[in-house]
Amino acid sequence: MSDIGFTFQLEFWHWMILAAALAGIEILTPGFFFLWLGGAALVTGIVALILPSLTWENQVLVFAVLSAASVLGWYKFRGHFTTPSNDSTLNRRGEQLLGRSATLSEPIINGRGQIRIDDTVWRCEGPDLAAGTQVKVVAMRGAMVAVEKAG
Repeated sequence: MSDIGFTFQLEFWHWMILAAALAGIEILTPGFFFLWLGGAALVTGIVALILPSLTWENQVLVFAVLSAASVLGWYKFRGHFTTPSNDSTLNRRGEQLLGRSATLSEPIINGRGQIRIDDTVWRCEGPDLAAGTQVKVVAMRGAMVAVEKAG
């Protein structure tokens, strides 16, 4: 009975292909997570090119260490690259309406009506009022604007 041995060896080009695949995934997904993994694969490929005798286990270890270091490094330093905003309602459009005045586009009947603010028509709730009445936005309830008579 003969023993057929199988030797598995990662080559540098395996890591380059992985780096390209991770870069492609990065393009298709939001954030910067796969970018750092792709960079770690690229550096691991360069290490494998320089040290061709490196076993596949050690190559995977190099990749794991570089991946962890790059991702943790990014999480630590990413705050230095963001621009702080004084607008606490950014991306919360409904909350930006609080305190604004507008005119009812349709009357409020049985507590429900419509209000037009800028280029958007919002469903609103409040006391029964006639169309054309000036109102003030006092709260947001989901996508519903709560209003009261201005004045």
